[in-house]
Amino acid sequence: MAATCVIGLQWGDEAKGKIVDFLTAQNEIVVRYQGGANAGHTVVFDGKKYKLSLIPSGIFRPEVRSCIASGVVIDPAAILGEIDRLRESGVEIEKNLFISDRAHVIFPWHKEEDRLMNDSGVRSEAIGTTGRGIGPCYRDKVGRSTAVRMGDLYRPDFPEKIRKIVALKNAYLPGMAKNDEVRATVEPLDAEKIIAEYSEYAERLRPFVGDVVSFLLDAVDANKNVLLEGAQGSLLDVDYGTFPYVTSSNSSGVGVTAGSGLPATFIKRVVGIIKAYTTRVGGGPFPTELHDEIGQRIRDRGHEYGTVTKRPRRCGWFDAVAVRYSSRLGGATELSVMLLDVLSGFDEINICVAYELDGKRIDCFPSDVDDLARVKPIYETLPGWSEEIDQVRKYEDLPENARKYLERLSEILGKPISFVSVGPGREQTIVR
Repeated sequence: MAATCVIGLQWGDEAKGKIVDFLTAQNEIVVRYQGGANAGHTVVFDGKKYKLSLIPSGIFRPEVRSCIASGVVIDPAAILGEIDRLRESGVEIEKNLFISDRAHVIFPWHKEEDRLMNDSGVRSEAIGTTGRGIGPCYRDKVGRSTAVRMGDLYRPDFPEKIRKIVALKNAYLPGMAKNDEVRATVEPLDAEKIIAEYSEYAERLRPFVGDVVSFLLDAVDANKNVLLEGAQGSLLDVDYGTFPYVTSSNSSGVGVTAGSGLPATFIKRVVGIIKAYTTRVGGGPFPTELHDEIGQRIRDRGHEYGTVTKRPRRCGWFDAVAVRYSSRLGGATELSVMLLDVLSGFDEINICVAYELDGKRIDCFPSDVDDLARVKPIYETLPGWSEEIDQVRKYEDLPENARKYLERLSEILGKPISFVSVGPGREQTIVR
């Protein structure tokens, strides 16, 4: 069995969904293993654009089983919305979507905790929460006592469990308010209403829920090809990213086995996804960020606005220091360079090859965000190209300077480039 993992090596939004969709044709199973509805994936084919958050990008291949593994936190209303939209578009999901009974469930109190934490002043909006309850759900997961998994929705003690949790949350939530004015906005949770609502969700989702872990381990024994789909990006990893400006799960390669249940020894191929430049959403240090017309030009050409949040993304030159770090962390065996077409028309293109910190050159990615905020990028400048490349289908047909840019990235990062994307469509992917 050959397991392949696709992970983003930057701050997310690297266009992973396109490569997952592309690679799914070579696999029998695709697995989403972490994150929640805060992750956006866009897949474009046959002239139609599909936006997903929870359902794996492999869902568009009817012959492939698409699994949501135990490391994902699930908002039932959100996933049912995706299911309905896919059905309306004629996408077959009845036989190929499988949701882990071990995945944890997002409830109304998680979203309320998100709101109150943002209003409290304790957590800065700059951390970038989407307000969808993902962080509080993960917090309950590790706290255990007030956690609910998908399988719990079908147990006879589910109503009583919810009543006990609601009683605790109703006592807890008003205390999160920063003042009386905010406290007045906290409405008591209605346990019976939540039980009825989530019981209905559970019935609609029942055909899809089961033991994904055993299914995947059986697939390993049967030598099936499995594709693992990461969400967000490695630099947002809760343990190894730019903490605290991170997500609530292990979004780098270190989260693959814990989130999916598959042993690391079965992962033979790790495709690291990178944009030809760098973007970031929300706060946190961003050494190569451009605050000028070049940054805006990249944003406009790349349509750099969040799939989920619609927030404009911060844009800058490619940061090879950061990607070297995340590539090594995730064990990338090869790279896929996305949105290369966005850089067409620039006279010169910069690559950050090192940092200057307190007057000294460093080649490593600082572990502390205060240090990262103080670094100055050291650039290497390459000549750009004027030609539009969205119609190019062979690597050798790319402009010479575009090839030199890619080859320099590969050299600096120490990894081969297997794929180059020159547009959003399936056919706009160059395979080396």
